[in-house]
Amino acid sequence: MRYVIAYDIEDNRRRTRLAKVLEGYGDRVQFSLFEAELSDDEVEVVLRRLRPLVDKDTDCLRVYPLCARCHGAVRAIGAPKDRPLDADGDGLAIV
Repeated sequence: MRYVIAYDIEDNRRRTRLAKVLEGYGDRVQFSLFEAELSDDEVEVVLRRLRPLVDKDTDCLRVYPLCARCHGAVRAIGAPKDRPLDADGDGLAIV
């Protein structure tokens, strides 16, 4: 299943470490937002690895599942550097 993983981490060092973990699982689509194709077991592994990097009093980490229908309906203006724009080049892309 496809997941959107978003975070707001106050501490620069912990935020960098968290992003490096996520880079091993998915694509960074915004500074604090990743998309990843993960199995149920992989989601648990990711959460287990990230839990120590999140201060429950000041930080926030959210993992949103996207069903295939919802993922197919995602719209974006512009595109991450590693993904092409749509065919007509108007900057609108279904990702």
